[in-house]
Amino acid sequence: MRTLDELIADSPVFAGLDSAQLELIVGCAKNVGFARGERLFREGDPADTFYLVRRGRVVLTTHVPARGDVAIESLEPGEVVGWSWLFAPYAWHFDARALDDVRAVAFDGECLRGKCDDDPTLGFALMSRFAEVIIDRLQHTRIRLLDIYGDVSGS
Repeated sequence: MRTLDELIADSPVFAGLDSAQLELIVGCAKNVGFARGERLFREGDPADTFYLVRRGRVVLTTHVPARGDVAIESLEPGEVVGWSWLFAPYAWHFDARALDDVRAVAFDGECLRGKCDDDPTLGFALMSRFAEVIIDRLQHTRIRLLDIYGDVSGS
């Protein structure tokens, strides 16, 4: 069985961090599980955690008026679920639900923000990595909403 240190070090989002930085991150981590159908978080609720999926899949959804909840993206093992923990006002921007039984590493956002405040190099490294996650989520959201609403340009 792999340790938290190994799981975190092997994750693409933490690739390239030095051992001291990884040690700080591991100090804010724990293993968690979610049953199929269980909600990880709800849009608008306080965002105090993020997850690294180890096993199973997680779907991100958003509410679209007159359409209900719409799937934006399905996240697989090795991917990060959540970025709202890093940016005030620390509230979720999507809903997340387990599509399968999920095993994940949960990271305490407040703990990590404190470590980023104490170590600006770590803060910049995490900000850079999570900026990539945000860009990816925004692109998936844009494409998904184009699928829903179609070409509104009239062409």
